[in-house]
Amino acid sequence: MKKRNKCLAGMAAVALGMLSASSVVLAAGDTIKVGTFLSVTGPASFLGDPELKTLQMYIEDINAKGGIDGKQVELVHYDTGGNAKKAVNFAKRLIKRDKVDVIVGGSTSGSTLASMPEIEKSGVPFISLAGSVKIVDPVSPWTFKTPHTDRMAASKVYLDMQARGITKVALISGDGGFGKSGRAQSLALAPDFGITIVADESYGRKDTDMTAQVTNIRSSDAQAILNFGFGSGPAIVTKNIRQLGIELPLYQSHGVASKKFIDLAGDAAEGVRLPAAALLVADKLDDSDQQKAVLVAYKNAYEAKYGPVSTFGGHAYDGLYIALEAIDRANSTDKTAVRDQIEATKGFVGTSGIFTMSKDDHLGLGLDAFRMLEIRNGDWALVE
Repeated sequence: MKKRNKCLAGMAAVALGMLSASSVVLAAGDTIKVGTFLSVTGPASFLGDPELKTLQMYIEDINAKGGIDGKQVELVHYDTGGNAKKAVNFAKRLIKRDKVDVIVGGSTSGSTLASMPEIEKSGVPFISLAGSVKIVDPVSPWTFKTPHTDRMAASKVYLDMQARGITKVALISGDGGFGKSGRAQSLALAPDFGITIVADESYGRKDTDMTAQVTNIRSSDAQAILNFGFGSGPAIVTKNIRQLGIELPLYQSHGVASKKFIDLAGDAAEGVRLPAAALLVADKLDDSDQQKAVLVAYKNAYEAKYGPVSTFGGHAYDGLYIALEAIDRANSTDKTAVRDQIEATKGFVGTSGIFTMSKDDHLGLGLDAFRMLEIRNGDWALVE
């Protein structure tokens, strides 16, 4: 895959293409082993389920078309159920027993951050599918990620608030790894945007009613509300806000960028804004948009087989192809060579944006990779 950009763009345009073959045979081994640990069941299943389906769908197609340089791609998967301790054990198993060549996984920030020390110590290239900025800041040699960070999400939201003249914000967040990290970033960045946090509430993963927290927010002088969380929590918060008659602008994070949030929140989701990948509005993009062909191809392929697309499956698409293209460029599954090639990723057109990584940037996305969306009539609409 020496002509990576042309190869990927062509592959995306036909929905399910094959990585190009090179003339050099890869290193010893009958297969290329891609390991993954995902939250396919449990409270974060809305992340892990589309991620696993995406990996399976594309690996099956790659293999049907001859694999990479004649080698089949083998997916070795474990379901964490959203449990960080299980994630650590599965990461160890992938490394020591399964001897995978690369790991593409970690649905949640908690499972990723818990597993990173073991993965870093073992020297296996790891592309996380989780959101926390802590995964890549500071940079760890063997760890990369494809989703936008919580820091980017907070920045994008605050920019939109600035444009609307909002200066006082109520913050509410989940108490999991993603919510805590998003809260920390939101608090840290607020002064840079001239924003004051006038309320700071939180909720637990198993909470089924946040009326008390929302009532506290109602008593503040907030001009808008920002919720950082994922799973059912943000939908409950959204419903409670509307039930209490609060009509303030409501922002969610990219942690709810799937149709499931709209389904769970129902009519209460109307008017909610959030930063998300362009995948959710692929059909609404201008034809001149550099990402559109990739996004439409992925969306059509996924929805033909599984139903409504989410940005989370898209993160898996990006991680898989960044990893496989790195292996192809390295002409080897040597872990150091593959790691170096992942870090050398440049101009990769993915579902999350256009990636250009470096030794100082193991994400490779700018703030322009985010689109500000608003939920209108039960669907996504571009704000900008």
